[in-house]
Amino acid sequence: MKTAISAITENGLATAVELAEKIAGSEVFNLKGKGLLRKWTVENFQNYEGHIFIMSMGIVYRIIAPLITNKYNDPAVVVVDDARRHAIAALSGHEGGANRLTFKVAQIIDAEPVVTTASDTNKRIILGIGCRKGTSCKDIEKAVFQELKKNNLCVNDIRIAASVDIKKEETSLIEAFDKMDIPLLFISSEKIRTFTGYKNISKAAMRQLGLPGVSEPCALLGGRETTLIQERTIIGPVTIALAKEDLI
Repeated sequence: MKTAISAITENGLATAVELAEKIAGSEVFNLKGKGLLRKWTVENFQNYEGHIFIMSMGIVYRIIAPLITNKYNDPAVVVVDDARRHAIAALSGHEGGANRLTFKVAQIIDAEPVVTTASDTNKRIILGIGCRKGTSCKDIEKAVFQELKKNNLCVNDIRIAASVDIKKEETSLIEAFDKMDIPLLFISSEKIRTFTGYKNISKAAMRQLGLPGVSEPCALLGGRETTLIQERTIIGPVTIALAKEDLI
């Protein structure tokens, strides 16, 4: 995806550079200056498949409103606040890929992803996953499909997959979920370490990572008001747990 990352503050520009290092096909634009943001956006809105604006939602909507046509042709738009607290899918969430881009941005800068399209928010299953270092993409995919089949679920039922932040550089893990088109989030080790809602303690995770577990706490922490529906299952070098959000 050819993506433009635009910022209007020094903090925003630093975030833009950080994102560009991890998002293939992206370019950074410093649009600080009177009228520069509006002028550049009007001229370039349709020249990119995706836009990441690091600024307030209000500014973005006021500028792009006259440029919006329909969800099938408009580029994906993600908005990140200057403090890096939230990454919000603002336009073309499902069809345009903004939802997927939102999760990727949130993963990189440790922000809270915000997705509001009905086709994605109605999904309530969170998949927690752990794996040994160096586990192949093929083994990860095989384990996921096996566990989903056992629970009468499919890939489209999964809202988010979650693992521990220690696995952020595990390229095969990232590649596997990219191929399955499932957003992947990383939960901080500290958050897992202080979490008390898990059911089973993993001796392997405690020994190797100093954590009470990976798949179960990640499944539960990956959503809100979650309940475990499948305890930690070991499938070769992979562990998987499933949780369901009980949101009304």
